[in-house]
Amino acid sequence: MQKTSFLLVIIYILFSSEVFCQNLKLKINGNTPIETKKIDSLDYLKIHKNYSSIKSEIDSIQNVFFKAGYIENNLLQINKLNDTLFIVEIHLKNKYRNISIYYNKNEISQTLLESISNKVNDDYFEIPLSEIEKSLEYINSKTTELGFPFSKLKLADIKVKDSHNLEAKLIIDSQNKKRVINNIVVKGYEKFPRSYLKHFLKIKKNQLFDLKTINEKTTQINDLRFANQIKGPEVLFSKDSTSLYIYVKKLQSNSFDGFLGFGTNEDTNKLEFNGYLNLNLMNNLNFGETFRLLYKSDENDQNTFETNLTLPYLFKSPIGVDLQLNIFRRDSSFSTAKQSAKIHYQINSKHKVYTGVSNTKSDNLLSSNINNQIDDFNTNYYSLAYEYIKPQSNNLLFPYNAALLIETNFGERENNSNSEKQSLLIIDAFKIVNFNNKNSIYIRVNGSNLNSNSYFENELLRFGGINSIRGFEENSILASQYGLINSEYRYQLNNSIFIHTITDVAYFENKLSNTDEKLFGYGFGFGILTKSGLLKLNYANGKSENQKFKLSNSKIHISLKAQF
Repeated sequence: MQKTSFLLVIIYILFSSEVFCQNLKLKINGNTPIETKKIDSLDYLKIHKNYSSIKSEIDSIQNVFFKAGYIENNLLQINKLNDTLFIVEIHLKNKYRNISIYYNKNEISQTLLESISNKVNDDYFEIPLSEIEKSLEYINSKTTELGFPFSKLKLADIKVKDSHNLEAKLIIDSQNKKRVINNIVVKGYEKFPRSYLKHFLKIKKNQLFDLKTINEKTTQINDLRFANQIKGPEVLFSKDSTSLYIYVKKLQSNSFDGFLGFGTNEDTNKLEFNGYLNLNLMNNLNFGETFRLLYKSDENDQNTFETNLTLPYLFKSPIGVDLQLNIFRRDSSFSTAKQSAKIHYQINSKHKVYTGVSNTKSDNLLSSNINNQIDDFNTNYYSLAYEYIKPQSNNLLFPYNAALLIETNFGERENNSNSEKQSLLIIDAFKIVNFNNKNSIYIRVNGSNLNSNSYFENELLRFGGINSIRGFEENSILASQYGLINSEYRYQLNNSIFIHTITDVAYFENKLSNTDEKLFGYGFGFGILTKSGLLKLNYANGKSENQKFKLSNSKIHISLKAQF
């Protein structure tokens, strides 16, 4: 029995913290019951482990009341009633609500002050005392943006103006000499196109130095497909100059994209294959240039050859050039060649505008004109376009969050018999709505409208397939105007694998054949980011409005986009 009692005593001593330490209690009173009530409303910490914690809590309480306008609050005494209880008395005294701050008009503009104060005079402005810290930080940040990175400001000669207001003098020590960027050094990728610094990032020599703005701009390097920022920029200040160091890494930006599709021919009931090759070469000359080569062959005996060349920032200007050649041939019926040349202006990293000209020439290849809907013609267009791209560089599977392209073309079509005016409107936009890291919805709207008094079959718009409405053969639908909506619910299993649904809806009109119809595409797909690139597989079934669902109408599309 004695051994048992002895063991219990030892266990109690070893595991009971109450034996070795006592919790200290804190009680804070004001000068009046009203002041005590205000102090209690802060719900301050009343139990402490040591005296240092008590002292820190008292300082924190005083600082809170100081910011609230009780700048004269005073700690009278700290009484220790016993081993565990401390009684503290703080007199809050008078509460000041506003402060009038006198300033020098040569150092700070009234426009800046009007953004933080509703009462600005020629020599002073007034703000609530509770907002003084935030207001001074804002003024200092704006002073820094003007090229004074070492600016300091403080309030001096603080006085009581009346029972509810204070007054003070604003002192700004910004150093007389403004700092500008004298030198820009790129580390890691020394051949980084300098035009992108000036026109894409909007960073150039002799620009006022503001580190916050520079940090925001250099993060846009991650929006480029051919470069990435290694770490944040650094600055070297000397007595007479300011050098900016930007750290960049060159990325593999070339890509090879292709897909293989197969389905059952309704006439022969045989399995048919189709596909395309899409080669993109980017920044191989360290100029930021882009070259694209596309070849497509589908089950309708249609062949497409297309090349695009983009040369940005010609002669170190914000102006660039886009050149395009497109050749389309359908069996032995006709061939069409389109050439275009556009000039673009990069407004900033997300916005771009275009203007240019294009020429389309089509030849009737039929030996005898048994199809009077196909004819030789020549079309000349003038075009205007606007493009918006919003990247999301933190997502490897879906690097772009939103995009918008609006293009209008107007001109004239000529054939052997007559000529007439035409216009062509194109819109293509998509948006990814991210609910969280795994769930998102993709919505794309795409449409075109060819406006003319008469139409030829070889000038009609062509759509259908993996890049428009899925579940239909490539370019199998002819229209004078169409609109379609692609939607997907996407679920990312991890950073390299995702699955998605397919729900496509389209409406088109063909004024040549006087038809209009609604189309639907349903299915599912998945994508895997491999070492070779992004591998995608889509299974979709397409049907028209009055057509019954047929499993034989299903299409399987496989594509691989490889980076190199």
